[in-house]
Amino acid sequence: MAVACWAVGISGQELERLGITDHGGPAGRRGDRGVQEPGAGRTILLLHGLMGRGSTWAPHVGWLRQYGHVYTLDAAWHRGRDWADPQAGPAPADTMEAGGDAEPEGDVEPEGDALHTERFVADAAAALEAVGGGPAVVIGHSMGGLHAWCLAAARPDLVEAVVVEDMAPDFYGWTTGPWDAWFQSWPEEFTREQATGMFGEVAGRYFLDSFDRTADGWRLHGRIHVWQSIAQHWGTRTYWRQWSQVRCPALLIEAGFTMTPEGQMRRMADEDRGPGAVTRYVRVADAGHLVQADAPDEYRGAVEAFLSEPAPGPA
Repeated sequence: MAVACWAVGISGQELERLGITDHGGPAGRRGDRGVQEPGAGRTILLLHGLMGRGSTWAPHVGWLRQYGHVYTLDAAWHRGRDWADPQAGPAPADTMEAGGDAEPEGDVEPEGDALHTERFVADAAAALEAVGGGPAVVIGHSMGGLHAWCLAAARPDLVEAVVVEDMAPDFYGWTTGPWDAWFQSWPEEFTREQATGMFGEVAGRYFLDSFDRTADGWRLHGRIHVWQSIAQHWGTRTYWRQWSQVRCPALLIEAGFTMTPEGQMRRMADEDRGPGAVTRYVRVADAGHLVQADAPDEYRGAVEAFLSEPAPGPA
């Protein structure tokens, strides 16, 4: 895959507003105010899953920096329990300061298409434009994988390759209903023991890496009913069309104990997406949905092999 680099200045305040964390490039190089230095290689953008956060990529940032300048993006409604959407408009009357306007509080509910896939894809595009454009390698887990390939379809100028971890295009008709009672059983705050007891060792550590830290433990870094609504939207449509429109190379990593509908990722791999749109497919037999955490060595091996492949030649 072709290597490109850019040098664009962006303030730390703007990075924070967009939910971006700059992890630097090879050997940790980064310029002042987020300026990508010459020689830092390609841009790599990491997108987390539905209940994750950019910080869950921490175990992989170090080796990924050997391949480019790494950024993580915290999706909207995954940036802390009290985060307020700047696109939400004015707050309800009871959250306004007397005699003047105020920023929307964290309890302002998202409306309309604010939780649709297109919103998150637009945010990812804005992140890449802010740090210097593309084309970038976009690596996503679950929800982040969906956003990665939808971004590649919508903005091919920004994406040179995608990695999709355990996500499929068609959840039509699915709902979060079977898990609702379980979600409602979650405590307001978690101790480490509660998290590992409820989710297991691997997923427990993953969640604690995502959650907000409190004086006594950890709490959710967003609102679970909002996350449920994001997933519910997937059940109203399919994303095969967007996948067929991706014209760049792609790596698909499926968990042996996948959460995706049977056979869909294999079908994605078999689809002819056009010249240069090579697809690599890896199934990690003993891993659960969090392949990056459950089988980190296998995950790294698959991604490194993919990133090391030469760029496809002209058609």
